[in-house]
Amino acid sequence: MGEIGGEFGRVRDALERPAIRLLSRPTAPAVVAIFRTTFGRDVQFVAADRFHLQVEEYLGELAARGARIPAGGDERGGGRTLCREWVHDQWLVRTSTDDGEEQYSLTSHALEAVSLVDGLAHDRALISESRLTMILDSVRRWALQADPDRDEHLRRIDAQLAELQAERERVAAGGTVVAASDDRMQDGYANIADLIRQLPSDFRRVEESVIAMHRRIVEDFRNDTRPIGEILDDYLRRTDELMTATAEGRAFEGAFELLRNDDLLQDLKRDLSTILDHPFSARLGPAELRGFRGAVGIIRQGIDDVLAQRRRLTATLRDHIVHHDVVQDCELDTTLRALNQRLGIWMRTAGPRATVDLPLLPETIDIEHLRERFYDPDVEVAPPPIATNVERSDGAAMSLDTLRSQGGPLLDELRAGLLDAVTSGAEDAHAAFSGLDPELRRPVELFGLVHLMTQLGTYDEQAPRRRYETVRPDGTTTAFELPAFPLGEAGVAALTRPTTTTTTAPADQAGRGTE
Repeated sequence: MGEIGGEFGRVRDALERPAIRLLSRPTAPAVVAIFRTTFGRDVQFVAADRFHLQVEEYLGELAARGARIPAGGDERGGGRTLCREWVHDQWLVRTSTDDGEEQYSLTSHALEAVSLVDGLAHDRALISESRLTMILDSVRRWALQADPDRDEHLRRIDAQLAELQAERERVAAGGTVVAASDDRMQDGYANIADLIRQLPSDFRRVEESVIAMHRRIVEDFRNDTRPIGEILDDYLRRTDELMTATAEGRAFEGAFELLRNDDLLQDLKRDLSTILDHPFSARLGPAELRGFRGAVGIIRQGIDDVLAQRRRLTATLRDHIVHHDVVQDCELDTTLRALNQRLGIWMRTAGPRATVDLPLLPETIDIEHLRERFYDPDVEVAPPPIATNVERSDGAAMSLDTLRSQGGPLLDELRAGLLDAVTSGAEDAHAAFSGLDPELRRPVELFGLVHLMTQLGTYDEQAPRRRYETVRPDGTTTAFELPAFPLGEAGVAALTRPTTTTTTAPADQAGRGTE
């Protein structure tokens, strides 16, 4: 009974696998047909909304042919419901793209079921020369790697070299090279095609093992109460070992070392083309030829998918670890424990129908004014007293003339100087200004000149411009360009008329430049 019980358990576990559950259902022909029609080597992902409509359309056609289909599949909205059930049964997986679009793809269990159906749909001999030769070559190669005996290792290598050397000498001596018959090539093709059909499900199984390992790590991380430094070191190390922590991951790593050799893949591509160049390939259909010839593409795509999944999950896991707040989780756990303890105390005296009113949100605090700035003693310190009778460091007091030289234009002196220059024969303001004393040719006096010319009505912005040389109070010179402002008898008469500027006392003359 013990032996039969163990076999019963193993058989039961095997039949409960999602791939067998898919094939054991009465509606399996319809479901597998939809998977084979929609997904293929070139189509691994289908948009969710599009796949929902396709499922409804396909099931409607199958129902019209009398096929048994899942209940409600041909109704409006039934495609979405069935896809949700298939995701739950682990036949489909629903993911999101970088743009946020939902899409479906087959799981490794669905690919395994489809591969099994494909293998059963092709007639081939299970025991053949091709299969036995493949087994013998594989056993011989692994026996050579398994035996640590140096002498035995050399003996096996010498035997292989002798066999190859003898064949080379025979061919080089003119021996005939006979191509294999169509039946033998058909048998070898069937064995290779069977292995190729299993590749997509094998790669998908590796992806799923990486995802499952990722979920376990995240769950363990959430339940961990160790210091944050130890957690980061441990889980970053486990993240780097994602591909070596599972049997599928270790198998993929070993195969990846072999398959990432581009020269080897190119040789494989040439060998596949050579096989299809044999006359037996006329028996194959277009789909069989395309699938056999695309074996290298399947390998490359599978490797890229697994590596992309590993990079994406590794980045997600590291972001989760870095941004995870262990202190906050501990505080929340402490709060929930305290609430549970208080609830136990309350239940000792509460009746069976006792209730407690708990507001969903805490009450707001009514505060008329919230202080924004706190008391600072430095703010309340009085400024230092103003020092009186402070003498200049150079000991010299500033005279009134010096103070006036730093102020605005001296309009009265400027008008008098211009009048004298015009009387002496100056034809325009430029000539008159150039003949003034340096004290009246400061840069600021040009503002006074424009002011006077504007009052005289001789200011013309479109007049030709001249270069006015000015002298600063410190003796340095600079030049500005202004109109020439023509002067004549009208200018002399205008300059002799009083302006709106008034003079009172010498003390007020320093402020006349502000007009």
